[in-house]
Amino acid sequence: MSTIILETSGLSKAFSGFTAVDRVDLRIETGTIHALIGPNGAGKTTCFNLLTKFLQPSAGRILFQGEDITRLKPADVARRGMVRSFQISAVFGQLSTLENVRIALQRDRGGSFDFWRSSDSLTRYDDRARALLTDVGLETFADTPAAELSYGRKRALEIATTLALDPPLLLLDEPTAGMAEPDVARIVTLIRRLRTGRTILMVEHNLSVVSGLSDRITVLTRGRVLAEGPYETVSKDPAVITAYLGTDHA
Repeated sequence: MSTIILETSGLSKAFSGFTAVDRVDLRIETGTIHALIGPNGAGKTTCFNLLTKFLQPSAGRILFQGEDITRLKPADVARRGMVRSFQISAVFGQLSTLENVRIALQRDRGGSFDFWRSSDSLTRYDDRARALLTDVGLETFADTPAAELSYGRKRALEIATTLALDPPLLLLDEPTAGMAEPDVARIVTLIRRLRTGRTILMVEHNLSVVSGLSDRITVLTRGRVLAEGPYETVSKDPAVITAYLGTDHA
């Protein structure tokens, strides 16, 4: 039997009378890549924000590894092992790629990140940081300032800093957004490699990326679940086709 790592029941979010997420039920199986797709305005990012507690739901329940996390704060959810990336890459541009990852690894020091200390005091993190850079294909850029990386490599660096938290569930928000084709291919290869030993839930517009990576897909429109299943099934659903043709404006 499959194990459910993340589950929502009746998850909803309303803003001043507008319902952005409407009674969404999700079941994410451990060890899978699950994609959340839908037309613009379908509620995908709002749903991500609810799962990671950047927004509090108006109604519904969220279970992570069997624990109710509905009312927890974002930091508490991250500490339990559900960590996300964002649509806009967030890195420290003036620091090297190695230093960016090393900062993320300092979580074991509690609330102190030691920005004021000599970098020599943090060299014990270097081996793990270099290993993470290798995992995301950035080993040759360890000493490169993050600001000098291409957009695709900045996204890879952000994923490396996310992996520093060693999350069993990784949420990727538009991991290939705004990328040229070579960078898209690089990120797809990276995500495929990272799936070993972890579960990935991603929001993604690029359907070729979704079809090549996902084990299961949930389609949202107007904040509701329109369809769910493997790509081969969902992509042939008349309601899904209609939504993506634009007849159903989300």
